[in-house]
Amino acid sequence: MASLDKPTAQDQEDGGPEHSKAVTEAALFEAFGGLRGMVETVLPGLLFVTIFTINKDLHISAIAALAVSLLLVAVRLIRRDTVKHAFSGVFGVAFGVIFAMMTGNAKDFYLPGMLYTLGLGLAYIITTLAGVPLIGLILGPVFKENLSWRTRNPGRKKAYAKASWAWGLILLAKCAILFPLYWWADTTQFGWVLIALKIPPFLLAVYLTWVFLAKAPPPIDVFAEMEEQERAERAEEERQAAARGDRQM
Repeated sequence: MASLDKPTAQDQEDGGPEHSKAVTEAALFEAFGGLRGMVETVLPGLLFVTIFTINKDLHISAIAALAVSLLLVAVRLIRRDTVKHAFSGVFGVAFGVIFAMMTGNAKDFYLPGMLYTLGLGLAYIITTLAGVPLIGLILGPVFKENLSWRTRNPGRKKAYAKASWAWGLILLAKCAILFPLYWWADTTQFGWVLIALKIPPFLLAVYLTWVFLAKAPPPIDVFAEMEEQERAERAEEERQAAARGDRQM
């Protein structure tokens, strides 16, 4: 019987490369929220900078951004959809509103998100150097492999490391653009640049992740393994029970 510790050549051929790419694409879509998740990420900030550009009113801009974030969560709750992306957006907007209201500086609406981006970029780099790339921790449960890639699937671990490097470097490059502008540009200019940099770096990182994982060995489905082990144990118990019954007859 082939070992389950490493995907076999037959395992990789069963679905074919196109199937592997499709599975990877679906998993990334689920993990990062897809088109709807991007809209929920961009819309509050876009509304904030649009209103502030028109009337320069920090309070109205902040309240509108927070209100639309709450509305997006409400829509998901009504439709019983996954709310994690919408909720993360609400928390980000809420922190931005608090910062901006406390300082009276509209640019501070964006500061929590910038600090989060910086921290996330560093986390991708540090976890990869530590041998536990963050993108693997994020996507492992989505692919039903959990942490099996760390010790049992070296090709997949390498792909996760490459993807985490890509995410980390892209996010840090974004920070290298935004933090100087935070000090130099006015609020309106800075807000529009930040909105313009919301989606393209994200799409680039997702695309590179898809490329790396589509070429990697398939994930080891640890849930299927556990189910198979449970079935084998039940079958063995039934066999032993039947054997005891035969001996008693």
